[in-house]
Amino acid sequence: MTEIKKMTDLPPFAQHFILHWGEMGTKWGINRTVAQIHALLFLSEEPLNAEQICEQLGVARSNVSNSLKELQNWGIVRVVHLQGDRRDHFESIKDVYEMFRIIAAERKRREIDPTLRNLRNCADEAGQSNEAGDAYAKGQLEELLGFFEMVSDFYDKMDKLPTKSAVKAIRMGDKIAKSIGVFSK
Repeated sequence: MTEIKKMTDLPPFAQHFILHWGEMGTKWGINRTVAQIHALLFLSEEPLNAEQICEQLGVARSNVSNSLKELQNWGIVRVVHLQGDRRDHFESIKDVYEMFRIIAAERKRREIDPTLRNLRNCADEAGQSNEAGDAYAKGQLEELLGFFEMVSDFYDKMDKLPTKSAVKAIRMGDKIAKSIGVFSK
């Protein structure tokens, strides 16, 4: 069994990454502890149990338990059972492309899809209005709906690509921008 380390026992780069990931998490609407636990598990070569996570991050057991449930709900952390140990251990998805796909799909499901449904309903309601003053707002809603539908459709197409092809498409971004005259050559 590996020795339990405290955050201060981790290499400085790991400490910096965990703290920064926690800060970024709050900017993305994720609880700081949830993001820090994810960062710790992402960097950890071996699966960790809840007690190890508590010790390393100096976080209360209840907070770790709730955070691990949230990370499992997102699909980026899974339970692992180790031979001879009855405790649950946890590991993060290590493949950054797979992790990004899962996070993007979950954010789309939680944020974009409900927004699309709401925009469609609002645009439908606005379309039923015959008030002259509502025409501008109706046009704005339809334009916003069109944008969200276009982005959602693009996401769906990119998500269907195998990882290797998706990476290739992303790397083509500069070439596409140059070809349509966005960047000077």
